Amino acid sequence: MDVPARIDPSNCSVARALAVVGERWSLLIVREAIDGARRFSDFRDRLGIASNLLTTRLDGLVDAGVLQRIPYREPGSRQRFEYLLTERGMDLRPTLVALLEWGDRHLADPLGPSVVVRHRPADEDDACDQPVRLVLECAAGHTDLSPTDIHRTPGPAARFTEPS
Repeated sequence: MDVPARIDPSNCSVARALAVVGERWSLLIVREAIDGARRFSDFRDRLGIASNLLTTRLDGLVDAGVLQRIPYREPGSRQRFEYLLTERGMDLRPTLVALLEWGDRHLADPLGPSVVVRHRPADEDDACDQPVRLVLECAAGHTDLSPTDIHRTPGPAARFTEPS
């Protein structure tokens, strides 16, 4: 019986993404940035993270292009920095929504979720405000795909390992 070649896991976008945001504090910093935190003290106070660890995580997110460091100076103070999400950083929003949904489904407080993500249209005349949920959709438009409805196939950059 022929054993099919396996896609080499060393060339993996999931692994590369986790190298950027896989550490607990990194995604929490992104979450706070989405919610409006911009300054070092905002992140430190909201998260209760040690300053040295926060510095390391902010530097890593800036180096990865998730955050942009913008200098500012208040009168009589030294130059400091604000941290703004880049487009790459904003693209992590669905990841956070997916983690929130999973956490709410499997780990929520007995009273229910602490946060509900809602739709706030750019056009304020459309007062939707309904809860947001993440939906998997294929290119043909099929939605609400179950885990058994999807599978991984080799992409253009796939490398293969020898069967064991």
